[in-house]
Amino acid sequence: MFLGQYDHTIDDKGRMTIPSGYRELLDGSAFVTRGFEQNLLVLPPDKFNQLAESISDASMTGSEGRDFRRWIFSSASRVEVDKAGRILIPQFLRTFAGLESSAIVIGNGTYFEIWSADLWQKHEEENDPEKQSNRFSAINIRL
Repeated sequence: MFLGQYDHTIDDKGRMTIPSGYRELLDGSAFVTRGFEQNLLVLPPDKFNQLAESISDASMTGSEGRDFRRWIFSSASRVEVDKAGRILIPQFLRTFAGLESSAIVIGNGTYFEIWSADLWQKHEEENDPEKQSNRFSAINIRL
């Protein structure tokens, strides 16, 4: 499971080191695609395949379904984890997410997200505890 929050750098070639605890979960490769909040989603191949199957089950006749397919698949890129534990993030995805020399890696359970440090800080500042408590109250979670 992808957990935690990590500060990382991105080198001039667009390579970023994956947190060591995440590497074994990726098993050598991953899929990177656009996220929904100007971030990137990084999924292990099995989870990306599950997502692809789920998307493929949606009707092609609805415009929302077609747009969602385009959103995910047109920006998806398979990346390999090199011997140093790095992935090469394609330039178009770095541009989309506003990634330059620093990034925040956020665990999200079955996948992880990559955020620009500035956008993550802004996101966190906008999410005060009382607001989140009210917002999350509609989600039915039981332990």
